[in-house]
Amino acid sequence: MKIRVSAVQYHLHTINSFDEFARQCEHYIKTAQEFDAEFILFPEFFTTQLLSIGSKDGRGLPIDKLPDFTEQYRTLFSNFAKETNTHIIGGTHVIRRNDRLYNVAHLFYPDGRIEEQAKLHITPTEVNEWNMAPGEDFRIFDTEKGKIALLTCYDIEFPEIVRMAKAKGADIIFCPSCTDDRHGFHRVRYTSHARAIENQVYVVVTGTIGSLPTVDFMRANFGQAAIITPNDIPFPPKGILAEGEINDDMIITADLDLDLLYKVRERGSVTTWRDRRTDLYPDWEVNEVEGS
Repeated sequence: MKIRVSAVQYHLHTINSFDEFARQCEHYIKTAQEFDAEFILFPEFFTTQLLSIGSKDGRGLPIDKLPDFTEQYRTLFSNFAKETNTHIIGGTHVIRRNDRLYNVAHLFYPDGRIEEQAKLHITPTEVNEWNMAPGEDFRIFDTEKGKIALLTCYDIEFPEIVRMAKAKGADIIFCPSCTDDRHGFHRVRYTSHARAIENQVYVVVTGTIGSLPTVDFMRANFGQAAIITPNDIPFPPKGILAEGEINDDMIITADLDLDLLYKVRERGSVTTWRDRRTDLYPDWEVNEVEGS
């Protein structure tokens, strides 16, 4: 079975209304639809563009005002998913629960369902400058094309959580990201490759580009989308099915062959998932079995 996925390198720039935001999102959705994409990934924090709408004095809105747009955002993207019959990972959007802010990835199903996965590992900026809280649970999402996981930016840098995702049956990790410089970008990119190799899964990653001059901590963005495979003979030698041009406003698309993934897990040049030494380093799967 093959799945066609698209990833958006979302261009952040100052806007004047929610309608401008909606039209830009629609442009990317329609572009992916022209390529018959079944899953579309937007980046982390792309809805911070809404903060640039600003206040009466011309300043950008603070982060704690972003949850005020939640219903509009959810309605917009749910309608996109239903109208185009696609699964849309709507990047992340900041929501408020019990007076706490969470950075939450949203999965919009073609049938109107909306699922959420809060970011589990949050950065010092998110903690110290935006007073955000980490998510407290981790889920795998069933789709008509199989199981997927949503791990946001910093999350992909922790091998344990991706190992858990694979043990729970996920074949594709969608990673919305937002990085402001080359160092952060390469941390996410290199560890995405590592996670694909370690667990023999696909990783789809993308980030924001452009600038929001009036929004604190969103003034610089360094991003590139990539669709990443394990490094084995049936796949491209560098483990890259597709990648965008760095810091360009664009969308990339590729087909993920799940049957090929399963074959490599059984008979690849290396079988990293099967060959893990759980006698030396018990992982989530073993602990779950022993605890049941």
